[in-house]
Amino acid sequence: MPMDFDTFHAYCLAKPGVEETFPFDEVTLVFKVMGKMFALSGLDREVFTMNLKCDPDWALELRERYEEVQPGYHMSKKHWNTINGEGEMPEDLLYQLIDHSYDLVVASLPKKLRADLEELDN
Repeated sequence: MPMDFDTFHAYCLAKPGVEETFPFDEVTLVFKVMGKMFALSGLDREVFTMNLKCDPDWALELRERYEEVQPGYHMSKKHWNTINGEGEMPEDLLYQLIDHSYDLVVASLPKKLRADLEELDN
C-alpha cells in the first residue's frame, strides 16, 4: 500500500524532538531530531519519494528486494536510501523504515541531547 506525502509528513512531525526545516532550498523538506537530519523529501517531485537513513547492510538487502528502494539521491549511498512512497512496498515496512531512520539518528546523539529528548517525550 503506498504512502502519500501528508501521511509521511504527519508521522515524522509526531515524533519527539522533530522539527521541519528547509536548509538546502525552498523545495527540499528536511526533518531533524534534535538538530540532526533523519528524513527528507523533495516537494517539487512528480512522484513522492523520501530519503531515510538506514543500516548499511539492511540498506543493501532492501535495495535487492524492492525496486522502490534506491541508493540515497544526493546522499551517502552507504547510509541513505531513496524510497518511492507510491510503490508496492508494504505500508508497515515504510513506517518501520521511518522509525529505523529516526532511531539511528537518536542513537548517535550525544548523551545530553538524548536526555533532553527523553524529557520531551515524557
